[in-house]
Amino acid sequence: MDAILTLPDFEDVVAARARIAGEAAVTPLLTSAYLDELTGGRILLKAENLQRTGSFKFRGAFNRLSQIPVEDRGPGVVACSSGNHAQGVAEAARLLGMPATIVMPEDAPEAKLARTRRAGAQVVTYVRGVEDREAIANALCVETGATMVHPYNDPGVIAGQGTSGAEIVEQANALGLSPDTMLTCAGGGGLTAGIALALESLAPDCELLPVEPAGFDDYGRSLVAGARVSNPAEGGSVCDAILTPTPGERSFAIVSRRATRGLVVTDEEALAAVAFAFRELKLVVEPGGAVCLAAVLTGKLPVKGRTVALTLSGGNIDAEVLARALALH
Repeated sequence: MDAILTLPDFEDVVAARARIAGEAAVTPLLTSAYLDELTGGRILLKAENLQRTGSFKFRGAFNRLSQIPVEDRGPGVVACSSGNHAQGVAEAARLLGMPATIVMPEDAPEAKLARTRRAGAQVVTYVRGVEDREAIANALCVETGATMVHPYNDPGVIAGQGTSGAEIVEQANALGLSPDTMLTCAGGGGLTAGIALALESLAPDCELLPVEPAGFDDYGRSLVAGARVSNPAEGGSVCDAILTPTPGERSFAIVSRRATRGLVVTDEEALAAVAFAFRELKLVVEPGGAVCLAAVLTGKLPVKGRTVALTLSGGNIDAEVLARALALH
């Protein structure tokens, strides 16, 4: 890490929007009269499950890879991911004509493994909780000369994810609304940090709350402690997309400027939100991408009389997990 931490700013988000235009989708900000009736609030749903590759991760990946000088693209890129960043990097590399190697846990959802390979990336698997994925990725970079693309601690990735936040504020304003609170699905915090940058300039009074699975709430605990803390385990939740050991150094430096706490939901609550999204919103959302919706549905955040924006951050769910959610709820 740099001796002096370099952080992206809102101008980097603006530049990222220009870079990804035409490749990344401008995803819709959806509303549901039934959800508003249930909660008593006005809920705005940013459907990043409809983004290219099925999650917001394509934004940051394409922005970061686009910044690699053409003369340095030959060795390609290396990334580590449970699946969504993997697919985003693989697709961005395919579009830009670069080789990609992705280090993924062997227990990653089969759909994510298959789609990463389908985009042309080489997949190297590791045992979660036993092997160090970043050490494996760094060794590959040394061996090949490839560029490491971190999933949530890279300035270019963070800025790219922030484009979703800029869209949220603009789309809400077009509806005549201004969010009182913004909920983000939080793993390492790249999305949360990017959205924080957008909020600082476009909606400075909007409250920001990261949402995490129970037992993996390193972000919320870090915000309360005022310093980064780690999770006791690396796996064990159905919310695979947002299981990370500790907040990213850059992302935490940005998020902690405006957030002071987070929210936590159980796996059962996340699966209930997956079922709600399927049945009532007609959307396919993975558990890690549904934690913000779960926080609203369960009343973890009182929303009566408030306008709340939230991310549905991904839709890459295996069929059996979706079936499990629907059978339970």
